[in-house]
Amino acid sequence: MIDKNLVAEAVNEFLSESPLFLVDVKVTPDNIVTVTVDSPEGVDIDQCVALTRRLEERFDRDVEDYELEVGSAGLTTPFTVPAQYNMNVGNDVEVLTADGRKLRGILEEVNADCSQIVVAVPTKVKNEGEKRPHIENLPQTIAVADIKKIVRDLKF
Repeated sequence: MIDKNLVAEAVNEFLSESPLFLVDVKVTPDNIVTVTVDSPEGVDIDQCVALTRRLEERFDRDVEDYELEVGSAGLTTPFTVPAQYNMNVGNDVEVLTADGRKLRGILEEVNADCSQIVVAVPTKVKNEGEKRPHIENLPQTIAVADIKKIVRDLKF
């Protein structure tokens, strides 16, 4: 079986020359290697082909046979690495917390070590003297460790 760490190392070596970053590497027991990459500018087919060719040069199929899939993370893929959090600052997100709360709002901030995020959640607020409540974006700080899943909230 191909070593996942060697694949990740080869991918990171190649990506150091580009705006892409590694999201995930999976290797199944029957040697199906799946590499997922992302970029703030998006990922095009030419970048995936170039990465595929580089990996095929590095890992000889005559030594060990494998199947290789290289693709982008996609818009609806949950965030798993700090770079995904950082590139989505300012975007609408949907957060499912470990305690089961579902929050929708704008990802406003990610701290330096990506351990906490701030999401501006639209909330009904009624100030004293007002007849009706109005909607305000109230910031909520959430520890990344308390997030079960966070994805981009696409609105059409």
